[in-house]
Amino acid sequence: MSIVSRSLAWSVAAGLAVLVFGAALGQGVDPVREEPIAPIEPDRTLDPAKIALGKALFSDVRLSGGDVRSCASCHEFNRGGADGLAHSRGANGQLEPFNTPTVFNVAGNFRLNWRGNHRALEAHNEMVLLEPRLMNARWPDVLAKLNRDSGYRSAFESAYGGEATRDSVLDALATFQRSLSTPNARFDRYLRGDATAITADEKRGYELFKAYGCIACHQGRNVGGNLFQKFGVFSDPFAGRSDDDVADQGRFAITGREADRRVFRVPSLRNVALTAPYFHDGSADTLDAAVVIMAQAQLGRTMPQEDRDLIIQFLGTLTGEYDGRPLAQITAAEAR
Repeated sequence: MSIVSRSLAWSVAAGLAVLVFGAALGQGVDPVREEPIAPIEPDRTLDPAKIALGKALFSDVRLSGGDVRSCASCHEFNRGGADGLAHSRGANGQLEPFNTPTVFNVAGNFRLNWRGNHRALEAHNEMVLLEPRLMNARWPDVLAKLNRDSGYRSAFESAYGGEATRDSVLDALATFQRSLSTPNARFDRYLRGDATAITADEKRGYELFKAYGCIACHQGRNVGGNLFQKFGVFSDPFAGRSDDDVADQGRFAITGREADRRVFRVPSLRNVALTAPYFHDGSADTLDAAVVIMAQAQLGRTMPQEDRDLIIQFLGTLTGEYDGRPLAQITAAEAR
């Protein structure tokens, strides 16, 4: 989709949002500011027993071959749900080709992973568990270990009515991940009508974020995560690299379609101030560096430092809370 087409599509979507907003006022629903970004809400329909079980599994190294790593090895809650590395190390110590995306608000993404490999968390989790480069697990081994543990036997019996199975393990992990929303960011409070929740400079940063066109790809509840886009619309951020780099090929490596070359899932910007380094390859160490590249490659603009600083201030208002606490205050000890 071209920039013009995408902008037109966003304008139509924004118009529909205004209509929905107006209807909500007529029905007695709490009004929210008419903006292309919406407040995030936790899913209150999830089963607490399955969440608790999934949380235990998420941090358990027994889900990996050789009991060497867990899901939490790459998704650290004190690092915004990522790991702070350009490239994580896999099961055998090798560097992975992709930067680890955050697990927070993952249920709000329309596809998973940088290339959108999977639509469902269950399918994604199974891929991670069984992939030799990642968790290097085998189902018979994982289930045997879990069912030997009296605590797990009791938890699975309570939540699923029987011992651990492939389906119940995948469901528990996915249920926990769906619970990992980070509501109540300062910008969410601003959207709900609290004019004091963000500063004048942060509000100016948001206006610039919209005026430059960043909002075309980063909108909705997840401020992104809901479409694919080519990385390098106006300039080539891959200049000087080999076309043989599978990670840089984007969705082309999956579909084989030339139109998908260097096309990636647009990441969510929620909690982005905590998840450096940035991009699929972790090549931008700071938010400032990331904004410079995005302005040039995606918008064809050279953005002055003053504007970048204001936009970065706005991005800082997207950091939310987890389990009732500001995400930025979670320590490494508490994340375990």
